[in-house]
Amino acid sequence: MTTANKITILRILLIPFFVVEVLYYVKTGTEGHRIAALLCFAVAAIFDGVDGYVARRFHQKTELGAVLDPLADKLLLVSAVVLLSFDHTPHFEAIPLWLTGTIIGRDILLLAGLVVIHWMVGRVQVRPRFIGKLATVLQMGVILWVLLQRRDVWLEGVMIGAAVCTGVSGLLYVWDGARQLSASPSSSPATRPPPK
Repeated sequence: MTTANKITILRILLIPFFVVEVLYYVKTGTEGHRIAALLCFAVAAIFDGVDGYVARRFHQKTELGAVLDPLADKLLLVSAVVLLSFDHTPHFEAIPLWLTGTIIGRDILLLAGLVVIHWMVGRVQVRPRFIGKLATVLQMGVILWVLLQRRDVWLEGVMIGAAVCTGVSGLLYVWDGARQLSASPSSSPATRPPPK
C-alpha cells in the first residue's frame, strides 16, 4: 500500500461525502452544505494530480494504482455529473443531458471494450492520451462551475469543449482497442485442415 494508493483511496472515500453534501444542500438550501460539497470535490480533483505525481516522483507505480486511479476518476465524475443533471432549481444550474449522455456513454463503451479485449487477448494495454486528460479536466471544470453557482456564458463553452474532448478521446480509445484485437492471434480466422 504505497502513499500514492492511499491518496487514491482517500479520493474514493470523499465521493459519498460529496454526494451527501450536495443532497443536503438541495434539500435545505444551507450554504454550508454547498461549500462542503465544493471542498470535497475540489480536494478529490486536486489529489487526482497529486497521487499521479507521487507515483511518478517516488517510483510508486503499482498494478493496484493502475486500477484504482482511473476508477476514482470515473466514480467521482460520473456521480457528480449524474447528480447535477437533475433539476435542482434554484440551487444549481443543471448539467445538460447531452453532456451527461456523452460522458456516461463513453465510459460504458470503454468498459465494454476492456472486457472484450481482456477476454480475447488476455492483456489490455491502455495508452493515456492528452485529449483524454483534457476531457477529464474540462468535466471537472464544468462540475466546479456548477458548484460555484456561476451562471455566465463561459459555462456553455466549457460544456461543449468537455463533450467534444470526451467524444474524441472515446473514439481514439476504440481505435486503440480495435488495433489490439486485430494484432492478437486469437482474432485471426481459424484455419481449416487441408482435405484428405
